[in-house]
Amino acid sequence: MTEDERWMLEAIKQAEMAEKLGEVPIGAVVVKEGRIVGAGYNLRETSLDPTSHAEMVAIRQASDSLEAWRLLGCTLYVTLEPCPMCAGAILQSRVERVVYGAPDPKAGCVGTLMDLLQDARFNHRAEWTSGVLQEECADLLRHFFRRLRSRK
Repeated sequence: MTEDERWMLEAIKQAEMAEKLGEVPIGAVVVKEGRIVGAGYNLRETSLDPTSHAEMVAIRQASDSLEAWRLLGCTLYVTLEPCPMCAGAILQSRVERVVYGAPDPKAGCVGTLMDLLQDARFNHRAEWTSGVLQEECADLLRHFFRRLRSRK
């Protein structure tokens, strides 16, 4: 198992916690020097807050944990490709690297619809890797939405 797979499994655990609350199962962890410094999962429905994406929750927790808004030396692992809001937060927090599982054809801004993390017009860029445990991450979402549709 690679390091990226190891930490993506932790993001998947976060996604599973979201699902238990009836939230869309998306999870994220921020890792620095081999330890998780921030973790989060989607909480939009529970908190009634449109900014409560898994990445945003994990970034906030990492900033609190490190007592810094600059998340230098950190890698963010997330089960679904970040949206434009989360990509912006990644740039603003100076996360150095992003690893995601499943692409997001409707809102993904880390390679699918656009690549905000590598846009030279910004003063910071973040490296990224996609497709880590992609099937496992995509299956979480597929099964969640299949169950949701079957209840209607």
